[in-house]
Amino acid sequence: MAITQTLSDGLKREFEVVITDNEINKLVNVKLENIAKEVNLPGFRPGKVPISVVKNRFGKQILGEVVRESVDSFTKETIEKNNLIPSSQPKIEIVSFEEGQDLKAKLSVEIMPEIEIPDLSKLDITKPVVKVSEKEIDEAVEKIARENIGTKTVTEKRPAKTGDTVVIDFLGKIDDVPFEGGEAKGHNLKLGSNSFIPGFEDGLVGCSIGKKVNINVTFPEDYQASNLAGKNAVFETTINEIKEDNDLLINDDFAKNLGMEDLNALKKAVSEQMNKQHDIASRDKSKRQILDLLADAVSFELPETLEKEEYNSICKAMNPNAKPEKMDASNEDAPEPQVDEGMSDEEKIDASEIAQRRVRLGLLLSEIGRKNNIKVEEEDTRKSMMQEIQKYPGQEKQVMDYFKNNPEAQQQLSGPIFEDKIIDFILELANVKEKTVSVEELYKTEELDLKKEAAKAKKSNKSVQKNKPKKPVKDKNKN
Repeated sequence: MAITQTLSDGLKREFEVVITDNEINKLVNVKLENIAKEVNLPGFRPGKVPISVVKNRFGKQILGEVVRESVDSFTKETIEKNNLIPSSQPKIEIVSFEEGQDLKAKLSVEIMPEIEIPDLSKLDITKPVVKVSEKEIDEAVEKIARENIGTKTVTEKRPAKTGDTVVIDFLGKIDDVPFEGGEAKGHNLKLGSNSFIPGFEDGLVGCSIGKKVNINVTFPEDYQASNLAGKNAVFETTINEIKEDNDLLINDDFAKNLGMEDLNALKKAVSEQMNKQHDIASRDKSKRQILDLLADAVSFELPETLEKEEYNSICKAMNPNAKPEKMDASNEDAPEPQVDEGMSDEEKIDASEIAQRRVRLGLLLSEIGRKNNIKVEEEDTRKSMMQEIQKYPGQEKQVMDYFKNNPEAQQQLSGPIFEDKIIDFILELANVKEKTVSVEELYKTEELDLKKEAAKAKKSNKSVQKNKPKKPVKDKNKN
């Protein structure tokens, strides 16, 4: 086998590989001899089948196996001998091969760029912290109590008021014609909950049991049932029963009904849950700061393959109406539709900017993980898998089998775990200062849509351009 490097341009490497016909024949003959020892064919004793017969029967199959194994072998050998770290799956092209002749192939590899990790201890991170007050705990406990409060039938003769739960029968009509889904009997509705169409609940306030009332409403323009959106309707409604909430009692008995030892135990559990939620939100804010700082801190050449894959993924999100398949599936020569077809130049630029930022951050985080021996353990993936399984009650076995039989699905679980471990590692090294904030400020989320991400990406990409190498990045193991 002869391997010759033919290209070293930036992150691109190409190699010409030649496997002689003699080498291929030796590998084929070894396999044929092994088959001859074990195969059972009519007219021959076991282990006594002539090689010529075996070759005639299995020759093409064995030749195909040898070619595939040889391709895998020279790919692995080339990468190992040249100390290459591929950034994506290497591409192999069989240039020429016919039985009885040498096999010539081209191996194309994009390697990982050299990434200089910034001094993580110099990252200044402001960690937002919320201190849970007794008042907030009491309010949370009261909310739980109100959500679990029962109702009792109102025995006195009085009209319904806001806060009551009414048991109603109703029939909805548009232009005097009943519509599908517009009828119910014995329906419980809490007045003031705003769970019905605007105006419906207000129409029941002040009504008494047994009274029939016609309530005029207009369906919202964005109503989920498009055939009803924006239309006027009349609901013929009768109140059968009026209920009111039980007295709100927040005591040890209430806590015990929720499975807690007493009220103090309930308050402690609520406090711990609130702090846990705040910690998650705080970490998310810190993570965004880290990613923004890292995106501005490093500059290196990006592998074209990764950048293109990310660009295509972003375009699919920005351009959901793009044609996913060929217009003429019967014509193999028909051009593949472009994922950015129909997008404006500005949108394409935005997608490109986002792709560059995402790839740069992804490679930098991976390099931090690699150099610091951060790994996703089997137990980490197992825990994540169990969390996913719990989301599908009654389908646990099917979900478990799905993950077991799909390595890609398992990889999708391990990716976020790996990133979280790296973020935790960075937080340990970074200069983190706590800042007390309000609950509102902590949970004030910046909706990072693609447009905003593009603006952030442009800022980051502009920043790294200042330090971008003028020459192509070279790997330290270049031949």
